[in-house]
Amino acid sequence: MLIALLAIAAGFALLIWGPDRFVDGAAALARNLGVPPLLIGLTIVGMGTSAPELLVSGLAAAQGNPALGIGNAIGSNITNIGLVLGVTALITPLHVHSRLLRRELPLLLAAMLFGYVLLADGRLERGEGIALLLGLAAVLAWMVFSARGAGRDEPLQDALELPQTMTTLRAAVVFIIGLVVLLAGSKALVWGAVDIAQRLGVSDLVIGLTIVAIGTSLPELAASVISARRGEADIALGNVVGSNLFNVLGVLGLPGLIAPGVVPHEVLTRDYPVMLAMTLLLLVFAFSLRGGARTINRIEGGVLLALFIGYEIWIYLAP
Repeated sequence: MLIALLAIAAGFALLIWGPDRFVDGAAALARNLGVPPLLIGLTIVGMGTSAPELLVSGLAAAQGNPALGIGNAIGSNITNIGLVLGVTALITPLHVHSRLLRRELPLLLAAMLFGYVLLADGRLERGEGIALLLGLAAVLAWMVFSARGAGRDEPLQDALELPQTMTTLRAAVVFIIGLVVLLAGSKALVWGAVDIAQRLGVSDLVIGLTIVAIGTSLPELAASVISARRGEADIALGNVVGSNLFNVLGVLGLPGLIAPGVVPHEVLTRDYPVMLAMTLLLLVFAFSLRGGARTINRIEGGVLLALFIGYEIWIYLAP
């Protein structure tokens, strides 16, 4: 048990340190190869905080534990809204004024409904996994198209802070180091999580919804708190909305692609509805019917955090 806990701790540490190296190297390589900065920002940089979830989900499915990957995708989304945005709003109320962000929130809800329709028969087949991944590709294409037409005052444009220029050789080395660290962290985390699940007699799904989901959401928590304290609330919200889109389409799609099979019954009756409800609540908090600025205040942040804590207690008390 101690070795498994140490493996989880080491995995978390590597998954916190690795994404920045991976993104810096990949972005610099892409820029040196002539890829437009906007495309780099919305793809490589944008998926940087979701890299841990993607690798953990794919690795878990490849090792015969697809439920852990499914739990990681759904649990990370619940954690991002309840814990990440809840804590961030308690520290600094989040002012929502981005026109583009207000379009992304309904898109996130639509993507989640699309995922639920695919899972409603209790199975996640390879074709459905491919459909989710194609949905992610379509979302990325839409974001690039929308950003090209956005004004320079759009917060999304300001959020695309690309890494500093580096030589191609250095960029390749940094990219490889980041990728190796991410793979090693994912491997350690999945091994430790599965070992503890087996020792405690709990399901891979529960471990994915709790320990793994919280751990892989730490990059989002750090990025959102820092952005909010700098007065860049749209970036904090954008990190969570973008990450959740990657999770529900990409991270959830990988288990279907790699290891299609049965979806645990609890996912459809408990976890997915909770994720949908919290996303809808975030939509209500973020929108102003009169247009213009809208603030997710500390009370609303406290509500999100309380719902997250209540959900974790529900899982703990469930038979």
